Amino acid sequence: MSEKDEKIFPYNNREISWLDFNMRVLEEAFRKDNPVMERLKFLSITASNLDEFFMVRVAGLMEQINSNYRGKDPAGLTPKQQISKINEKVRLFINKQYNCLNKSIKTSLEQKNIKFLDMESLNEEQRKHVDTYFDKIIFPVLTPLAVDQSRPFPLLANKSLNIAVKLFKDGKTNFALVQVPSILSRFLELPCRNGREFILIENIIIDKLEKLFDLHRIKACCQFRVTRNSDLEIDEEAQDLLAEVQRSIKKRKRGKPVRLEILRKCDTKTKNFLIDMLDMEKQDVYELAGPLDLTFLTKFASLEGFESLCFDPIMPVNPPADFCGVNSIFDAIKEKDRLVVHPYESFDSVINFVKEAANDENVLAIKQTLYRVSGKSPIIEALIKAAENGKQVTVLVELKARFDEENNIIWAKKLEQAGCHVIYGLLGLKTHCKILLVVRKEESGIRRYVHMGTGNYNDSTAKVYTDIGLFTCSEPFGIDASFLFNTLTGYSRPPEYRKLITAPLEMRSFFEEMIENEIKNAEKGLPSEITMKVNAIVDKEVIGLLYKASQSGVKVNLIVRGICSLIPSIEGISENIRVISIVGQLLEHSRVYKFCCGGSPRVFIGSADLMPRNLDKRVELIFPIDNEELKERMIDMLEIMENDTTNARVQLSSTEYVRVNSHKKEKLNSQRRFAQIAKERKQDAINKNIQNNNINNLF
Repeated sequence: MSEKDEKIFPYNNREISWLDFNMRVLEEAFRKDNPVMERLKFLSITASNLDEFFMVRVAGLMEQINSNYRGKDPAGLTPKQQISKINEKVRLFINKQYNCLNKSIKTSLEQKNIKFLDMESLNEEQRKHVDTYFDKIIFPVLTPLAVDQSRPFPLLANKSLNIAVKLFKDGKTNFALVQVPSILSRFLELPCRNGREFILIENIIIDKLEKLFDLHRIKACCQFRVTRNSDLEIDEEAQDLLAEVQRSIKKRKRGKPVRLEILRKCDTKTKNFLIDMLDMEKQDVYELAGPLDLTFLTKFASLEGFESLCFDPIMPVNPPADFCGVNSIFDAIKEKDRLVVHPYESFDSVINFVKEAANDENVLAIKQTLYRVSGKSPIIEALIKAAENGKQVTVLVELKARFDEENNIIWAKKLEQAGCHVIYGLLGLKTHCKILLVVRKEESGIRRYVHMGTGNYNDSTAKVYTDIGLFTCSEPFGIDASFLFNTLTGYSRPPEYRKLITAPLEMRSFFEEMIENEIKNAEKGLPSEITMKVNAIVDKEVIGLLYKASQSGVKVNLIVRGICSLIPSIEGISENIRVISIVGQLLEHSRVYKFCCGGSPRVFIGSADLMPRNLDKRVELIFPIDNEELKERMIDMLEIMENDTTNARVQLSSTEYVRVNSHKKEKLNSQRRFAQIAKERKQDAINKNIQNNNINNLF
């Protein structure tokens, strides 16, 4: 791209775009047509998202500033300029968060006789209940920490909630800290004759501070919370990667503070004490209306008895239509490729595949990649069972999966102890691809069964993340899968794959070729169109090609849940590009790529988003949907999402997102529609099985 082109290249800074995504989540908390407990959950998600944003993205920018890096991002912003814009945008955001909670959601809760009380509002019965709870449960756990010459300011845990206390004695001011115990529930339910009433335990602790500091006079107190740099620095050339990751995890807990949250009513002297002790800049201090740390709202909204105030659950169809009436998963896959869409169709189909392989005497080997798994993973249990049954089990456990490192270390050790071959990933690359290979001995010889998907082998997130998985025993896929695992586990030279497209070697060139092909077709007057559903699009080279496609007359449809650095609808640059974001009951996680190819469309799914890290710094995998019936199903799904009028927002050329104008359209909630389709497909499969059985009984 020339210097002249660089100046007019439209690119939205990724951090600002991410904050805009979090704002779309917050908008769901404001929506009064959402059930009130779901609104609390959305609010909680925005707080959790913001925590991770500071721990990783803001922390990274601060490190760049501290090392005097002055380079500009593709949007033309230096790290200092980015931090300045982030601070400004975050302050506006948190004001909206607390307006949402204190002025909108609380009113809706009170209308349903659900209240959070402060100590002054308690009746006599409730006060006695609180006193007993404090004496028996809270007080034994508390540890007041004085800060003076002999007792330095302690290393506070990342994201812990604390109370700073200003004390006075003998004409001298001292400070002390009390950590709100994270081991206890953040809220206590109170006796109540009409509705349900609660109190936050920090309010109880503050009311009882005199019991902790009875030799001093309490002048003031303030709740605060510290967020630390939590991005691991891993020496991947260390002799023992497992030990190196464990060392880095411990270091994460001592990371430099990057954000201080305090209540707005905090007195100046206490505030300055905290800033001083934590060695923070005033620009990194955020004063909140309170309560601090809204992530607790998810647990609150999930309390028993609140079910009627939540979304009607989307219940996965089990078994999915493609496995309805099937005795053996292997026989079903041998008959034809099978596609499962989660969570509308149960993840049990994947679990059962591994379980059947573990117990099948004809299965010789199982090979699998694991990026994130659940706390009690049935997939892991099945792999351990397979090893115990004498199968050769090889598992690549990605130790560098951010914030899942400790969990993955635990599973890696258990797998090794069971006799599995465990690989910890490749030097300098995260292994993010989702693939499972089963090698089976059959009458016709060795047959390879493959599952590949867009999401992790995680039975917990599979209930709330939308993902797609393909089962196949097509020989080209099987050969490619074997080559891929040989490359991951050994020193094999990366092959020329028949079907798979992998990063970091060939995926970037694949997207370049496919987009350029659509441009050529448009110039020839042939049908041309690109549809991409991803979590993020950040890569500047891909964005530049999509701009070029738009200028050549190619219609580009982008369904981007989160970060979108591409700016659509700019005359002469991107007027043929439409960007929508779907934020709803479920988290959109699947990646789907459709290219018109002159009227004979090709569809690919896989693990990769359009970000430099996915294309250049990770082992990623996308693959074609070759079966015509399954391909049509994927195309129909994309069309339904493009026409969503409930959960979709359209990005304007200003980068602002606005709701789809649904006044002239029939209301369509794509997620609810997919749930209905899954049920209909299963019923059709049942009816077909009944009909076939009736026919068979005639002979």
